[in-house]
Amino acid sequence: MSCSINPITVGARGSPLSRAQMQEVLEELRLHHPHIGFEPIWVETMGDRDLKTSLRSLEKTNFFTKEIDELQLLGGCRISIHSAKDLPSPLPKGLQLIALTKGVDPSDSVVLKHGMTLENLPQGAKIGTSSERREKNIKELRSDFVCVDIRGNIKQRLSLLDQGIVDGLVIAEAALIRLNLTDRKRIPLPGERAHLQGQLAILALEEDEEMQTLFQSIDTRDK
Repeated sequence: MSCSINPITVGARGSPLSRAQMQEVLEELRLHHPHIGFEPIWVETMGDRDLKTSLRSLEKTNFFTKEIDELQLLGGCRISIHSAKDLPSPLPKGLQLIALTKGVDPSDSVVLKHGMTLENLPQGAKIGTSSERREKNIKELRSDFVCVDIRGNIKQRLSLLDQGIVDGLVIAEAALIRLNLTDRKRIPLPGERAHLQGQLAILALEEDEEMQTLFQSIDTRDK
């Protein structure tokens, strides 16, 4: 099909990871619709500004999507792209999920400094994470590890490791892949994973049948 509006305006967070995610969706969509283009609208969300609030009790809220949702509902962008695990539940009235991508590796990793291993980390080593689920999994690796809340984008969090503020850092493997950071020393984190981690979600207005039809080609639900 040909899109009546091309390029398509896309709302998303402005972080390096979000920019890589948008490019991933565009490249996947172009396999089916080669002439489609995106016009990005980068939005700073509450989750980007507030680096103090712990994420431990914020799963399934609009902490990372509120400003983008509002922009989209006002007609400021045609679609929006999010990490699927960051979507609020339920979605805001007026928006629909039109595609869920196949994504990349859904696992978590513990990133360490070069030369460090699970065995030679010091007693009571500090491991950065803001997730209760991940903290439980970290304790399965070694019960003496001390989990500390951290916030910020991937680069900011990695700088805490490089500066020695933390001894290890839990990061989604998908983020490391998308940011070409797979050269970092890391070990797999066992245990439960976040639902939909590694997958990307595309939202449109409920009445936007054109976008719903266009993105069917990359929607992995029920396939």
